[in-house]
Amino acid sequence: MTARRLHDLAALKTALAEQRREAQARAAHEREAAAQAERERSLFARSVGPVQPLRDRGLAQIDRPRPAPLPRQRERDEQAALREAWSDEVDVERLLDTDGELSFRRPHIAPDVLAKLRRGRWTIQAQIDLHGLRRDEAREALAAFLRDATQRGLRCVRVVHGKGHGSPGKAPVLKGKVRAWLVQKDAVLAFVQARAADGGHGALVVLLAGAAAAPQRAD
Repeated sequence: MTARRLHDLAALKTALAEQRREAQARAAHEREAAAQAERERSLFARSVGPVQPLRDRGLAQIDRPRPAPLPRQRERDEQAALREAWSDEVDVERLLDTDGELSFRRPHIAPDVLAKLRRGRWTIQAQIDLHGLRRDEAREALAAFLRDATQRGLRCVRVVHGKGHGSPGKAPVLKGKVRAWLVQKDAVLAFVQARAADGGHGALVVLLAGAAAAPQRAD
């Protein structure tokens, strides 16, 4: 027998021995796993006590389709959009105080709140300028502004609607529309025409929910 064949035979014996060790290790691992599973079954059986399998009544297994998920967030968004779908047909004149400036307050808001607004008792915390916007654009912009102001907890804001000098016929188109939209927003407690320094006939100072209880004096 040549040295090459002896070397090949030795390598074969080594490989066979390695395979046997691996097979033994696998068998030992499987035995341990089976023993562990049996111990767990035995522990469960001792814990729950005697049991009796349910009788097979021969009922068919019907795969019932799961109901489609409901778009809850989309529904909430659509409801919010409907709440903000302000009408242009509201007769706002009958809701306004006939004091020469057509101011507005909710029934539960004290009359002196309007006087405080005119005197600048509350600090104006934010404003929106609707100059140059078409009616639908102005309505959407105002809705977004009030929604953001409410979420931020702002109490007093200014809405600039303009005096109508650039409108056809020099008529202040947005002036009446803005008032009509504001009275339809629950978060709006009151509004008055701004002081001359704050925009005069071209702007409104708006009091949002919660402001009447905590007035802030302007600097």
